[in-house]
Amino acid sequence: MPEYGHVPVLPAEVLAALSPEPGQTYLDCTAGLGGHAAAVAERLGSGGRVVLCDLDPGNLERAAAKVREAMGGAAEDRLVVLRSNFAHAPAELRRRGLSADLVLADLGFASTQVDDPERGLSFRADGPLDMRLDPNAPVTAEELVNTLPERELERAIRSFGEDPNARRIARNIVAVRKQRPITSTGQLAEVVRSAVPASQHGRIDPATRTFQALRIAVNDEIGSLESLLAAVRRAAETVRRGEPAWLAPGAKVAVIAFHSLEDRPVKRAFADLVRGGLAEAITKGVVEAGEEEIARNPRSRSAKLRAVRIGGGPGGAE
Repeated sequence: MPEYGHVPVLPAEVLAALSPEPGQTYLDCTAGLGGHAAAVAERLGSGGRVVLCDLDPGNLERAAAKVREAMGGAAEDRLVVLRSNFAHAPAELRRRGLSADLVLADLGFASTQVDDPERGLSFRADGPLDMRLDPNAPVTAEELVNTLPERELERAIRSFGEDPNARRIARNIVAVRKQRPITSTGQLAEVVRSAVPASQHGRIDPATRTFQALRIAVNDEIGSLESLLAAVRRAAETVRRGEPAWLAPGAKVAVIAFHSLEDRPVKRAFADLVRGGLAEAITKGVVEAGEEEIARNPRSRSAKLRAVRIGGGPGGAE
């Protein structure tokens, strides 16, 4: 059985959308284990440049090694490694005087993160209630679960988890933590399950949405995505004025989202760019995995790819 997290989702579709050419500069906002970056790097050749960005130092090291191999031992200055939130990547490119021709933000997670119980991203195995993508970030899920007021917990679970049982779940968390702190993924999962009526225990574990909500809150995932999308728009406006920006004229920007909270702002931002004549749609609507890929890599089932090309005339995007 394949290690799903080690297999990049929509690999052929990403290459088709970005259509890399030798000598271009590619920014991978979420390098992960380097699957997409290595595939792009092969097409850029030794004259291309790859900028890898990730919060996880271990994954960043693995991705960099994979890209070096794909580029055929290119000079070290052709590979830029940023241990950073991708929201800061545009500023880093500007600071270094670089303009990206190709940009990809894959908003999923690597298996090294999901499958490690110590990271606390999954309740498949019991582990500490952490959920930080950056191991040095100051706030953990444990802190949020045990300190947020009930109303704020409910709001987070409802907004980021889109869970109709948010009020019940928040109330149960507060009741349990009064007796003892909630410190592990297994403990939290049981607290959530016990708050949800048995009639609603279906194919998806009742704890799934609460875990998603807390992970998003801990890592400010939606805020980071919105920051990146805003930076893309500012760059597109700068390019239209004929001024240098962190995106090159004609740059292709692609985002892979995995749930509606991610996909909605991407869809809206890209559609606004196209309607405003700042970009052209590369993908018609959303691109999803085919049956063959889903059978090979089940996590690709929820992947949604959208891409635009900076520059162009008025048009429409679905």
